[in-house]
Amino acid sequence: MTPVPRPDLDRLVATDAVRAARVLQEVRAAVLAGRPASPGPRPVIGASWERMREHGVDPERDVRSGLLSVEDLQARRRASPLRDVLEVLRRGLLRIADATRHIMVVCDAEGRVLWREGSAPVLRRADGLGFELGADWAESVVGTNGVGTSLVVRRPVQVFSAEHFVRSHHPWTCAGAPITDPRDGRLLGVVDVSGPLDTLHPAVLALVDSVAQLAEARLRERHAVALEGLRAMAAPLLARVGGRAVVVDAQGWTAAVSGLAPVDRVVLPRSFGAGERLLPGLGPSTVEPLPGGWLIRVASREVEEVTGLVLDVSAARHWSVTVTGGAGVWTQELSPRHAELLYLLAVAPEGRTAGELAGEVFGDTGRAVTVRAELSRIRRYLGGVLAHRPYRFREGVVVRVVRPGRPGDLLPHSRAAAVRGGGSGGAPGSGCGSLGA
Repeated sequence: MTPVPRPDLDRLVATDAVRAARVLQEVRAAVLAGRPASPGPRPVIGASWERMREHGVDPERDVRSGLLSVEDLQARRRASPLRDVLEVLRRGLLRIADATRHIMVVCDAEGRVLWREGSAPVLRRADGLGFELGADWAESVVGTNGVGTSLVVRRPVQVFSAEHFVRSHHPWTCAGAPITDPRDGRLLGVVDVSGPLDTLHPAVLALVDSVAQLAEARLRERHAVALEGLRAMAAPLLARVGGRAVVVDAQGWTAAVSGLAPVDRVVLPRSFGAGERLLPGLGPSTVEPLPGGWLIRVASREVEEVTGLVLDVSAARHWSVTVTGGAGVWTQELSPRHAELLYLLAVAPEGRTAGELAGEVFGDTGRAVTVRAELSRIRRYLGGVLAHRPYRFREGVVVRVVRPGRPGDLLPHSRAAAVRGGGSGGAPGSGCGSLGA
């Protein structure tokens, strides 16, 4: 087959799906055989294929895990915040999905199919692929796909024909976009539009992404209403309590404050609950439960010196930082962006400017303002751990990074060269300790 330049292949996918599928089959065959491919796969697809080979996914075998029982499926539906935005997703996607022979699929953060609607003939074809209610469509189970790969990289992904790692999925095209909880950045799941490869339309991915953002906006509105209700209850409570105190919701968002500088959010460590607690940014505090939140009474203005920090990026989609100081140990879950920024600082103990970090994270040094805003949020819970000009971990803080066993599993959502190269570092005299796993 005559080589097709990458830009021409991208246009071909939009204009001649059948021919594009044949070209992509040649690309896939060459990559799997270890031969040069021209054009090569798109970066997001090539990275996914590499993960599949590391995980031992068989490209020629259709592997299907056991479906959820009806009881388990219903339990997951009840527990999923996505149930509150189903109407938004339906209004935005179902009409076009049915008209263009697609289906809309909503999965949870583990890749389990919770809801599935759309064209009846396409639903039957999806059954033949195992793309049915309760099925597990995680990337590590069924290979590169619009659901599982979007969950891993945490951004919208379209997978067309032979871009799917497993051959049996080649007659299919899918476009998925992640939905995150605006309260804490937690990944809630993916909304996906899928169908036979000849139904592909270039605008589908943009539409799915837009509707996913509308769903997040609806969740944000619901949170604002709930926070306002907590605020109404908190104001008279704080008047009676007196002293330094704050009322927050279950995710730490502030409803009311007394005797403290106003903050949007209090970082609540892992395994948070009632009792005596050491809280980042507040110090020793007494925590009492409230309906829908917590009352936090701050006991002291003392700031304990931090001596050690462990950045755990070993899991595929969950990352944390554990801080050790004179008053004890606390752990904070990290958003994807915060995990990425802290990792980049950990592997560059000499420090990086906001512009340098923006170049790594976004490929655009002009987005330094965005980086500064994120680092400002990080410093709210890490306190004096981070210095700036340039940004770096302070002298005397022993930093350790726990990495995954497979290099490809290291922050797979990140495009930064230091992450994709599995960068390690720790210059002598930097003030950082071991960066090994």
